[in-house]
Amino acid sequence: MRIAVVFDTPYKSWTPEDQHRQMVAELAGGIQAEPEMEYQVGGALEENGHEVLLIGIHADPREILDRCAEWKPELVMNCVEAFRNDDHLDYLFPALLEAGGHRYTGSPPLALLVSRDKAMSKKILAYHGIQVPSFVTYRLNDEVVSAPELRLPLIVKPLSADASAGIAQASVVEDLEALRERVAFIHRSFEQAAIAEEFIPGRELYASVIGNDAGLEILPLTELIFDKEKTEPEERIATQSAKWDEPYRKRKGIKNVFARPVSAAARERIDSICRTAFQALWLRDYARIDLRLTEEGEIWVLEANANPFISRGHEIGNAADKAGMPYPKFVQRIVDEAMARYARA
Repeated sequence: MRIAVVFDTPYKSWTPEDQHRQMVAELAGGIQAEPEMEYQVGGALEENGHEVLLIGIHADPREILDRCAEWKPELVMNCVEAFRNDDHLDYLFPALLEAGGHRYTGSPPLALLVSRDKAMSKKILAYHGIQVPSFVTYRLNDEVVSAPELRLPLIVKPLSADASAGIAQASVVEDLEALRERVAFIHRSFEQAAIAEEFIPGRELYASVIGNDAGLEILPLTELIFDKEKTEPEERIATQSAKWDEPYRKRKGIKNVFARPVSAAARERIDSICRTAFQALWLRDYARIDLRLTEEGEIWVLEANANPFISRGHEIGNAADKAGMPYPKFVQRIVDEAMARYARA
């Protein structure tokens, strides 16, 4: 197949040929860093026998339509994570692809918008009977004037950020003054609304989902674990440092691993909850659902990620490998799911 891989790039004016040379260099280990996700995807597609065009978008979104109109791909692999360093704008690219009549992988614009908004997505999930933390939101110009009628402690986050951006130890607040300070910090630092939700203690689980409709598959669960000898209880939250700062993770003994044993009853409920959430939020092809499993066996959905990181060695890639899909096979599965979905339309 002819498959275009579309992604955001820092390289101004690079052609698909420039991107391909960079992909070859990074995959060959010529650069001492993890290859970019789009290059890993492109390399896997080529390994699977596809003809690949790498379309990096820097500042002009119209390039995606111009390149696709000229090359006429049979499918577009959407690997866009942001536009002009703004991850709120990832929905623009599937919208453009739909406007241009191109088939593409992943969730549609509405699913990207709704799942990114932590308040809106929680309301939808609650409507479908899924247990989510109670919350209150503060728009950009709102001030915290009184304590919300929620159970303390609360965790305060940017309303529409992902990858744990804005989450630190100070995000967990125990009183009105701390809540007021953290909301002001979110407003000031992220220039967006803040959400304060009840903090649910328990195990941090990630459920990777692949497929559509009756073929939906919940991959093996992964878990964020903390070394209890190196961390205090209040430190055991999925902060940005806990997820992405490798020296910090090593120092604190923080790891992402396949989940420790989960009871059969809990696993069955997780399966049902993830299927319901995937359908309720109009997700497609693949996604990740972030869960909290309490000591009492309660399952809470913290949020859904409609556009998760799909590089080799990260949650969904590892889960796919555990399920018998090495990385090239995992990428091909996404292609197959998208093509089958369009064939049914």
